Amino acid sequence: MNREPLHVTVWDEATPGAPRAVLVHGTLSWGTECFAGQRPLADMFRLELVDRRGFGDSPDIDRSDYTVDAEDVRQLLGHGAHLVGHSYGAVAAMLAASDRPQAVQSLTLIEPSPLRTAAGHPVVAAALERIRAAFGGADAESSPADFLRRATEPYGLPVPQPTPRLLRAARSAMRERPAWDAQIPLGPLAKAGMPKVVINGSWEEAHPDYRDFTGAALAACGEYLADAIGARHVRVQGADHTPHQDRPDAVNAVLTRMWQS
Repeated sequence: MNREPLHVTVWDEATPGAPRAVLVHGTLSWGTECFAGQRPLADMFRLELVDRRGFGDSPDIDRSDYTVDAEDVRQLLGHGAHLVGHSYGAVAAMLAASDRPQAVQSLTLIEPSPLRTAAGHPVVAAALERIRAAFGGADAESSPADFLRRATEPYGLPVPQPTPRLLRAARSAMRERPAWDAQIPLGPLAKAGMPKVVINGSWEEAHPDYRDFTGAALAACGEYLADAIGARHVRVQGADHTPHQDRPDAVNAVLTRMWQS
């Protein structure tokens, strides 16, 4: 299917021919906002920051969908690149990597969110039911600003400034196919030979309501996925759902080792 091209921001101060890395953001975000902390890596690598459809400067879409995102990522990989996905973007990255493992030089999943795939874990299963109940039904009366409040205030998180770009991201997120219900085939990733790492925050400093609602389940999901696909599992102290933003020094060190190996 032909679609309008995505917007991709390129950060590249490295020598010509430096390794490429494609980075895929999560929901309520966009490429340069999500991965601002990885900007220093452009001194050594060519960073290609994707804006998923409906986010950032990419075209609108009727309904954001991780399978559509995965097809976009598959095409962006070209002849080969390192691949990073955060949260919702990690689901698209997993699907793309399972379909084109030969084009993925390494795979990094940051706080991956396909909870259904790890629903055999009791902590994950309980959280999946809570999240479905809280966000499973679209509220036609809600505004993007209401959605932002509903996604933050009840869990002790500050309500972000409702900029036009963030309100657009919220509007897209309201119509998004839920990543938590994605069922990812893990066999192809387990067989794939590229280096793989799953990164989670430690969540010990997060607000208790936030940690109890989703944090413990995301940590368990990450550990489960790492074991299932043969990835190294890294826990970043002092971080929650955005370890690459909370502790960019720690995450950038992991990425640098992966991309230089």
